[in-house]
Amino acid sequence: MAVDAITRVPQPINEPVKSYAPGSAERAELQAVLADLEGAEPVELTGTFGAERRPGRGSDRYEVRMPSDHGHVLGVVQQASHADAEQAVAAALAVAPEWAAMPYDQRAAIFLRAADLIAGPYRARINAATMLGQAKTAQQAEIDSACELIDFLRFNVHFAQEIHANQPLNSPGVWNRMDYRPLEGFVYAITPFNFTAIAGNLPTSAALMGNPVLWKPALTQMFAAEVIVDVLRAAGLPDGVINLVPGHGKEISDIALAHRDLAGIHFTGSTRVFQGLWGQVGANIAGYRSYPRIVGETGGKDFVLAHPSADPAMVTTALIRGAFEYSGQKCSAASRAYLPRSLWNAIKDDLIAQTDALSVGDVRDFSNFTSAVIDERAFVKLSGAIDAARASSDAEIVAGGSYDRSEGWYIRPTLIVSDNPRQDIFVTEYFGPILGIHVYDDADFDGALDLVDSASAYALTGAILATDRAAVELAQQRLRFTAGNFYINDKPTGAVVGQQPFGGARASGTNDKAGSLWNLMRWVSPRAIKETLVPPTSTGYPHML
Repeated sequence: MAVDAITRVPQPINEPVKSYAPGSAERAELQAVLADLEGAEPVELTGTFGAERRPGRGSDRYEVRMPSDHGHVLGVVQQASHADAEQAVAAALAVAPEWAAMPYDQRAAIFLRAADLIAGPYRARINAATMLGQAKTAQQAEIDSACELIDFLRFNVHFAQEIHANQPLNSPGVWNRMDYRPLEGFVYAITPFNFTAIAGNLPTSAALMGNPVLWKPALTQMFAAEVIVDVLRAAGLPDGVINLVPGHGKEISDIALAHRDLAGIHFTGSTRVFQGLWGQVGANIAGYRSYPRIVGETGGKDFVLAHPSADPAMVTTALIRGAFEYSGQKCSAASRAYLPRSLWNAIKDDLIAQTDALSVGDVRDFSNFTSAVIDERAFVKLSGAIDAARASSDAEIVAGGSYDRSEGWYIRPTLIVSDNPRQDIFVTEYFGPILGIHVYDDADFDGALDLVDSASAYALTGAILATDRAAVELAQQRLRFTAGNFYINDKPTGAVVGQQPFGGARASGTNDKAGSLWNLMRWVSPRAIKETLVPPTSTGYPHML
């Protein structure tokens, strides 16, 4: 029967991070699931095409390998064909009217249930799949695939209700309402390898607002993506609402971007790919039913700027954690640092020693600080960048600089110093464990601010490290457009849903702030409704008398 109620969703709080300390119950459970998943034969990783869950029907097969032990194949993906993509779009459009008509409370309940399933019975599995498939340590997997994804699901439900509750003023005899309709068509979600939480958030945030979704995850993330599908099905998500289509981007984009009912793109990935998608949409603009919403987060060349007043121990910790956690494969990872000469002289030996001492190895060994990079392509790019720096006349490798692909795709955390602020290490996004360091004269903090702002095309994250409040204020103002997420006396990574909405501008994306009501607003098309309670029955006005 119908329920007449103005409801309040549960107040979200950030999911507590488990420690996985020796002897803890969560550590034992996670290790048992790791052993179960990595010891199994390679599994067939499937897509979802409406009610069908099956492999794609394209000609290419992709092996999902453990980055830290690349001889170990976790799963095999039969990639999708054009016909598969067409079936997924048709399934999305078929369910669209029913999904849009479902009351918000009922949609919200599905995603709240998904959050609780991840927090409980699926936690170890999704963490283990992320560790094995994406080479994350237990700590990095916990804060990503468990906690952040849970937070996205719970906070998005909360923020969406705030949007629905935002209603216009009324006047005597008139009742005004806002109807937050979904977009007309389907949303195309394209997600990266490096965060299981992003892979889960991009399709579910659009779906929460009533949109059916075509979801293309990175092939290298498919081992954990399969768990997300299991969770959503267990939570009661109807068939066709989110259709996972595994494969090369072009095969799927050929269909999605040419379809008249493309309503939006939700993207995280490279600037080059995003600009290509935007160009295709622009070329096809006259053929769409409506103007597609385009939301993208596209990486960064994230900075740490230290002032002479900064605490040396804090700077060392911020640089190491900010640059080398998850082997620098975060779009927010510290990639370039600007240090005053006095501070560099004070921390140089310790920073080098700590960097060289970092334990790098298999994620199944919980004593390791970080692990391998994601695949052979990343290994070749990063080892090439190290070789280029070694051969350069204006750069010096002072820590790390070695690599080994014999068992896994391992790149040692690497520090490179250059006096040339336009050197490639300060300009190009490497997406790996390479930190460029530029040393400036203590008296030239003003000039360092200019270098930070102008060296890179990106504007995602950045940090100012200082105890001098005047320096903090100056950096905060001068670098106002240099980072969408700005950190004071902290590393430039680790944004928490509900606390630091995430996103950047310039070449870093559209800054629509994942995990916020600003992002969710992009997936609705508001309709204003005016109801006159007692309509006039005369055409005349008083001035006419």
